[in-house]
Amino acid sequence: MRLDKYLKVSRLIKRRTVANEACDAGRVLINDRPAKASANVKAGDILTICFGNKEVKVEVLDVQETVRKEEAKELFRYLT
Repeated sequence: MRLDKYLKVSRLIKRRTVANEACDAGRVLINDRPAKASANVKAGDILTICFGNKEVKVEVLDVQETVRKEEAKELFRYLT
């Protein structure tokens, strides 16, 4: 699944366009490497997202095309 779509489906970022912009600005890393919005995300990947001066690190547990709001938290696990 594309990185920008995963960020939206998992609700780590609210909108896909915002996720796209964050990737273009270099604020999203997959396994400690800068990632484009079109990068492939799979279970086991470590995502690092920089929100201003705050950094969120999560591990991808599952990848699904659609998911209900209540189940979105089951797609990832916070590391820091």
